[in-house]
Amino acid sequence: MEGGRERELDTREAGGRETGRKRERGDNEDKAKLRELAKLPRTEKSSITPFMDLPVDRQVVSQLVQFKPFPLQGRHYDLDTTEPISFSLKSLEELLSWKPSDADAFNIATTPLAGRQPPLQSSRPKTLVCHDMMGGYQEDRFIQGAEAETAFSFYHWQYIDIFTYFSHNLVTVPPVCWTNAAHRHGVSVLGTFITEWTDGAKICESFLAGESSFRAVADKLVQIAQYYGFDGWLINIENKLSESAVKNTPSFLRYLTHRMHRGVPESLIIWYDSVLETGELKWQNELNESNSVFFDSCDGIFTNYNWMEDHLERMVSQAPKRLADVYVGVDVFARGDVIGGKFDTNKALQLIRKHSFSAAIFAPGWVYECNEKKDFRQHQGKFWSLLFEYLPTHSVCVLPFVTSFCQGFGKHMYSKGKVEEVKNWFNLSAQELQPLFVDMRSEAVENGWVWTRGCPEDAWNGGSSLLVEGVIPASLSNVSVRLFSVRVPAPPKIFISFIYKLEGVSDVKVALEFKTHHAPFCSFADITAIPASSLRPEPLSEQDSMMQQFTQRCGTWTLEGWQSRCFLLELKGCLLEDIFVNISQVRPDEQEGHFLLRIGEVKVLDAESLFTAQPQVQNPSMSDVVWRRGMGVADRNTLQLYLNATLHWSYPAHHASHFRVHWRKLRCPEQERVVLIGRAYASVYRVVDLAVPDAVDGDPCWLEFLVQPVTKEGFAVPESEWGRLTLRYAEPFLSEADKSV
Repeated sequence: MEGGRERELDTREAGGRETGRKRERGDNEDKAKLRELAKLPRTEKSSITPFMDLPVDRQVVSQLVQFKPFPLQGRHYDLDTTEPISFSLKSLEELLSWKPSDADAFNIATTPLAGRQPPLQSSRPKTLVCHDMMGGYQEDRFIQGAEAETAFSFYHWQYIDIFTYFSHNLVTVPPVCWTNAAHRHGVSVLGTFITEWTDGAKICESFLAGESSFRAVADKLVQIAQYYGFDGWLINIENKLSESAVKNTPSFLRYLTHRMHRGVPESLIIWYDSVLETGELKWQNELNESNSVFFDSCDGIFTNYNWMEDHLERMVSQAPKRLADVYVGVDVFARGDVIGGKFDTNKALQLIRKHSFSAAIFAPGWVYECNEKKDFRQHQGKFWSLLFEYLPTHSVCVLPFVTSFCQGFGKHMYSKGKVEEVKNWFNLSAQELQPLFVDMRSEAVENGWVWTRGCPEDAWNGGSSLLVEGVIPASLSNVSVRLFSVRVPAPPKIFISFIYKLEGVSDVKVALEFKTHHAPFCSFADITAIPASSLRPEPLSEQDSMMQQFTQRCGTWTLEGWQSRCFLLELKGCLLEDIFVNISQVRPDEQEGHFLLRIGEVKVLDAESLFTAQPQVQNPSMSDVVWRRGMGVADRNTLQLYLNATLHWSYPAHHASHFRVHWRKLRCPEQERVVLIGRAYASVYRVVDLAVPDAVDGDPCWLEFLVQPVTKEGFAVPESEWGRLTLRYAEPFLSEADKSV
């Protein structure tokens, strides 16, 4: 984009950076020693040989350990580790020849776009965030996550409407983790189609030469969005166009927009302000007569950043009925002659909203790139809190509503309040529903204040919890903090679970509070005029039958400082609206009351789901097996056998939030023990460099892989319903003649 940074990054260069995926392979001396000992290539493949004496009562895959070159597709896998990766397409030839393969299953978003209110198609101003982070495809390219100490993330989803993943490659396919996270919050995701400079001009002259060629490109873009599960495209042509090419551009946009709307409901095609109707490359910083032909051919325009208020004033008369379709660009890096940017981005937003336009916030990764990365959460919170006043929120219309406030990264991985894995990790597919963050420290009304933030120092599940800190002023007995805006028609019975702990000595009580609207009076067009009622339910006793059923579904846990409360609401003809946490002083007096509350989990469920049968994992299988030998981690003087393989299985669509993948040794020298390998957010998982025993004296080894679903309600499926796949492998038999060779 004009005024933007030059980021022509080769993916091989990006892949070579320190991303946290590096394993202990040894230094150069170790690698030389490895080659001397092993005399084997770095990446090798086995062949499959059937065994005649397999048990008939279990599903078994048989492998003969052999080492042969295995050409994994570089577009789909990291060739150093065989991990699945997200990718872009760099040429017109790649785009036109694109067709899905089995490896593409990793890249398909499994989280559908959540319902929301108001809908994206409403006429109110919207907020688009255009991701432009160090050329794209950093830690987020690793589909199964990265061991990264710090990584750029985003979690202010209820304040935005559209997320665009941006890079300078021809076709930017959003990494699946971003689509999963955005969709969970009702936010649409766009990829980017961009042409630039001399090479871009050649591409445009080729595909805009005629109707058949531009339709072929449009059809591929639609197919890619449909297949991978995202919601449209930003079209960014930043090179001169010939007379014939620019003449065909509006037709290309109309055809692409029409096909996207048919193929992906609620999809969007947005044009970037760069080329004029004459074909000249000249950024206008506004919508005007020179570029309106492109705006009229699609769903909106994203203006360049070097505008002043007079540009906004002129645009009001240019598109009076489509003001919300004009996304006024704001460069957070503040490059060029711009208003705001950096921690003054609110100044630009103030003017944009004054004239009722939508906003396109470009490169908010500035808070990560140009500040101390160890303080990323603080800088991210500061940046977005300054914009809250100008960011209309939307409600999420989903049930079950389950969150542990995990932001998709952390210092440890927690499960039921205990540390399950000690490592830095990053995977936005693991991100759960995020709250409406509050920062009222600067307002300090009557000496009271409230601040909410994600915290990785302790959690119930995932990598973080929500800290709610504040002071109740002497003039008040309690304070209510809005956590979520939802719009859900209430089922007859709603079951609610709430897990929290009070940090330090806090003489306060904590309760959940809900706002409801009576359905006959509801109108999303004017929500502020609807009379609302507040509910603060009483906790259920441990002897309650509904509570016992919930406990059975959750399995065993030890609270160890956490407190758990469950509630049952019986509502008829109501809409469940906002969710609050209420903090009140136990002994109100004339003194201020400081509190520090850590919320671990909130669940809002249709009570019937507690009794719903949980399906079994079906059809587990294994493919793309790669064996290798490498240095052992514990003993670097020995060679370790490593297994790489892709596991597949079947499970009802959208029934599971994720899967826990385990393994154990069966008929091997070591003791049998179930060990967690990792988490999958689709019905496919790549086992990477799993250290396995050597077959002893020609006898086969037996391993078992187990797939455990975790439901949308957050319940781990009992072991009887897990998927199970047994792998039997053996070293190839060598005759005396073979050995002599």
